[in-house]
Amino acid sequence: MPLINLPEFTNDLLAEFVARNAERIDTPVIQPAEPFLDIAGEDLRRRIFMTESETGASLCLRPEFTIPVCLRHIETATGTPKRYAYLGEVFRQRRDGANEFYQAGIEDLGDIDLSNADARAIGDATGILARLLPGRRLSVTLGDQAVFEAVVQALGLPLGWQKRLIHAFGNMTQLEALLASLVSPQFVTGLDDDIARLVASGDEQALVAHLEREMQKTGYSTNAGRSALEIARRLKEKLILSETRLDDAAFHVLEEFLSLDVPLVNASAALSGFADAAGLKLGNALSRFNGRVAALYNAGVDLSCDYRAAFGRPLDYYTGLVFEVTVEGSTAVLAGGGRFDRLLTFLGATDRIPAVGFSFWLDRIETERAAA
Repeated sequence: MPLINLPEFTNDLLAEFVARNAERIDTPVIQPAEPFLDIAGEDLRRRIFMTESETGASLCLRPEFTIPVCLRHIETATGTPKRYAYLGEVFRQRRDGANEFYQAGIEDLGDIDLSNADARAIGDATGILARLLPGRRLSVTLGDQAVFEAVVQALGLPLGWQKRLIHAFGNMTQLEALLASLVSPQFVTGLDDDIARLVASGDEQALVAHLEREMQKTGYSTNAGRSALEIARRLKEKLILSETRLDDAAFHVLEEFLSLDVPLVNASAALSGFADAAGLKLGNALSRFNGRVAALYNAGVDLSCDYRAAFGRPLDYYTGLVFEVTVEGSTAVLAGGGRFDRLLTFLGATDRIPAVGFSFWLDRIETERAAA
């Protein structure tokens, strides 16, 4: 389908993709909705445009390119490593700007040298923007999902709380609300007395039997929802979560970590000092972080960019590096991306395929060029 109303810098952008050995591909505008609903995260889920096929299958207008590019890679059984470039329209509700707009970017699949692939993604994003916005000073903000996960795990919280906190990474309002709940737990209320007693007793078999009897009485169909066993385990998890309290020392450790905001050149030392002072072992996550910093230095990327420990991006599939690029003094994100090593397996790949990539918002780049 021919693209219309493309920015005038499109040819320069496509030339940059070619120079970086990224094969340009396209993906259908109509996509299966399930991967976006299951994997992409709450922020994107509530903004996509849904439709339905004649057979009742849930479909949506393409809200982003990473999942469609990965699905196409799996379907075509193409080997790795592989670098894909894309340029096309995406459709999603935005707080500012049109709901139909152009995005372009690169997805780098299968490179097992994670540090160099991360450095290349940041270098490509900033290098291309430097060509499209000559003379403008760029600002880069980095975070790391894996480092945050390592901190949360090292604190020894129950798995359910770890999942909740990790899921909220990058959304400080949600994260602060969860931490407040951990400091002052809200106990489960409103349960039927018999169910509350069985949940508290820890007798899963008796609880399941009781729930099954109640479901039969009310005509509840397990085909329409969760089974008695699933409900029992969810109630048990809610009880454990409600009774978990984060002690003051652990709370202050998390607060201190989330407050880290330093130039990237100082980030490795800051993280090591934090971990030592808190008595936490961050293991491979810290090693990978340090390896990425070294790779960025070797690639000639300006290490004056910022590392913010609390920085994340509103997509649930990220697993490590996350970053965004703006023009210095502006809040408009021109490029953003990160590492998503689990995504292709979730989408059906038989082998684990490491992956990193980034996207450009072409309408925002066009606005910046016009303001120059």
